[in-house]
Amino acid sequence: MSNKCIITIGRQFGSGGREIGKALAESLGIPYYDKELISLAAKESGMDAEVFQNVDERATNSLLYSLSMGLYSFGNKFSATGDLPVNDRLYILQHQIIKKLADEGPCVIVGRCADYVLKDRDDCINIFIHADMEYRKQRAIDIHGVSKHKAEQIVNKTDKIRANYYSFYSGQKWGVAQNYHLCIDSSKLGADKAVMLIRAYLDIYGE
Repeated sequence: MSNKCIITIGRQFGSGGREIGKALAESLGIPYYDKELISLAAKESGMDAEVFQNVDERATNSLLYSLSMGLYSFGNKFSATGDLPVNDRLYILQHQIIKKLADEGPCVIVGRCADYVLKDRDDCINIFIHADMEYRKQRAIDIHGVSKHKAEQIVNKTDKIRANYYSFYSGQKWGVAQNYHLCIDSSKLGADKAVMLIRAYLDIYGE
């Protein structure tokens, strides 16, 4: 069972969720999607990937208006996308791409409300990676090159952006345990043991 599921990973900034997701996909021998979703969306739309990169996982307040005006219906072909802000166009494209990738087979998908997008599937395991602030600040400094004096501010700001994005497009609260099958504190385990724990969970889940 361990390599027969679609696995979604939500993550706090600096928790190592991306590293864990990539290592998990490699250990299971299944595809991994994170920033790759931006490239796929750009290819699908014909837009420059850099434009999408700048708004990735950032919400606007325009999509609800668009929905109310009948400009878009999830799961179907959408119309009048030229009237939507880039943020919403990217979400819509990624929504469709995530569903398509899940239909193609097992994979690991990081962020982008993937757990919500795939909520109707019974072969989807949703994981949330979190960690204590000191651990995340140090990773932000070491890996992302963040200034030591601004590390906590950037960690909190990035988490707020992700939380707003998730809440806006899913209507659910980001990081709340009830929205996930498994929540892991990576500062207690590290990436390697986190992968081992997820694999053990997948094996038990499939029994």
